[in-house]
Amino acid sequence: MQVESFVNTIGADFFTGVPDSQLRALCDYLMDKYGIDPKHHIIAANEGNSAALAAGHYLATGHCPIVYMQNSGEGNIVNPVASLLNQKVYAIPMIFIIGWRGEPGVHDEPQHIFQGEITLKLLEDIGIEYYIVGVDTTEKDIFAAMEGFRSSLQAGKSVAFVIQKNALCYDKKITYQNENSLRREEIIQHIISISGNDPIVSTTGKASRELFELRVANKQGHERDFLTVGSMGHSSSIALGIALSKEKTKVWCVDGDGAVLMHMGAMAVIGTIAPQNFIHIVINNGAHETVGGMPTVAKKIDLVSIAKACGYSSAISVNTIQQLDVALHRAKSSHELSFIEVKSAIGSRANLGRPTTSAVENKISFMEYLRTL
Repeated sequence: MQVESFVNTIGADFFTGVPDSQLRALCDYLMDKYGIDPKHHIIAANEGNSAALAAGHYLATGHCPIVYMQNSGEGNIVNPVASLLNQKVYAIPMIFIIGWRGEPGVHDEPQHIFQGEITLKLLEDIGIEYYIVGVDTTEKDIFAAMEGFRSSLQAGKSVAFVIQKNALCYDKKITYQNENSLRREEIIQHIISISGNDPIVSTTGKASRELFELRVANKQGHERDFLTVGSMGHSSSIALGIALSKEKTKVWCVDGDGAVLMHMGAMAVIGTIAPQNFIHIVINNGAHETVGGMPTVAKKIDLVSIAKACGYSSAISVNTIQQLDVALHRAKSSHELSFIEVKSAIGSRANLGRPTTSAVENKISFMEYLRTL
């Protein structure tokens, strides 16, 4: 169904969340209609952040807000749903719109399979009624679902619309771009060249996909790379755990701005421990590119100053290949915790593929390689 009809039938006018490719139509519609507007639409750092923000909106206005997310974000909302929104606490109602990745019977990537299997059960366990929106769902169906939800919302309960693949559409094409010239794939190629045989932990999304394909193009193996295909925002913590156990080995983390924002507290922990063999690279295009290109706030904040405040010994921002190579060589040869922000364009190859090895195969070969270091 058309996303305008879906939104208008629900009737809310405040939206916050984390973008999802399954909700691309909704995200594009919101960006087209509102952009980033504190009165109507805010893209938050993570889904729990969205739920709390929406709770504040309800407290101030009495109007029921909408929180949108991929189903992987359900884990991030469990705490605010259980300890803030629940009827036994403050009884704050809201409407969740959840993209159902990994739906049973629908092909998807490995990180979505288990999450897809437990999506509905998890909603049931945390007391959220839901309605599944499919390709044949009509405006009349949504109206009836909202009528069924009314008593729950009035009683302070939250509800959810679970969105199946291709259930929502938006006819207008929205293009996301920035002023940066460096492409992420080019940046990763230079990281590969200078890191040599050091292990690399890469963040979820296109960065890991490009790293995998660059290894193939270079006729290299994949044993040096841990591809974090899920658990957005946790790559730097994974890399920290490795660095602390492999003190004589440089450990590189290729991160993204959306991932850093999602769990920024990791930087404070990394900076406080300050492992001298850790290189944290954030490829910052100011966008949630893997799920469509919707903006993050990273374009407007100073990640270098944040890194320094967290305790990183060296922190620098670069936007040319020459600057990047200098920064990479310096980090490689130094004995200090290093942070490198690389300003990147939005976009990737149209024919970008996905890893052809399984996540478990990646884990096994990576662990075997670490044993040799």
